[in-house]
Amino acid sequence: MVRRHWYTQLDWILDKCEKLPRAARFTLARRMADESIDIIELIVEAIYTPQKQRRYKLKAINMKLEKLRIFFRICHDRQYISTQQYAYISEKVNEAGRMVGGWIKSPFL
Repeated sequence: MVRRHWYTQLDWILDKCEKLPRAARFTLARRMADESIDIIELIVEAIYTPQKQRRYKLKAINMKLEKLRIFFRICHDRQYISTQQYAYISEKVNEAGRMVGGWIKSPFL
């Protein structure tokens, strides 16, 4: 579930990164794209990691989601993305965070 959700958001994020102004494309956009791709990799790794070792990967996902929140806030503050785009991605990142948080709290870990 979280893998499918994040895959959809990854596509949206990469599209926005490609459209950021040139000055931000090689700094902020690169970091956002890297963090977003790292998240999908960690999700896949967590799915295939034994339950007892999964918590580390899930906490790493949460840390990367928090970094993305900050990067998107910077984009919004610098007017690289609109308020509607910021509201959209904020909700989607928060939703992914809730999914990962639920996974961490799962009695199977």
